[in-house]
Amino acid sequence: MSSKRLYKSREDKMVCGVCGGIAEYFDVDPTLVRLGAVLLGCSGTGILVYIVAAVIIPERRY
Repeated sequence: MSSKRLYKSREDKMVCGVCGGIAEYFDVDPTLVRLGAVLLGCSGTGILVYIVAAVIIPERRY
């Protein structure tokens, strides 16, 4: 079983580190995740999802 966990990024963050953390988890370019977040944000629900994710996803402790 993999011990891979989702955390907010400390290094690659612009607002809260949610998109950077998702990009690290899925091993993709953070710019693509941010573009997806912007597209979802235009619908209105994306903003709510981002805020909930910023509250729920823990920050990585080093």
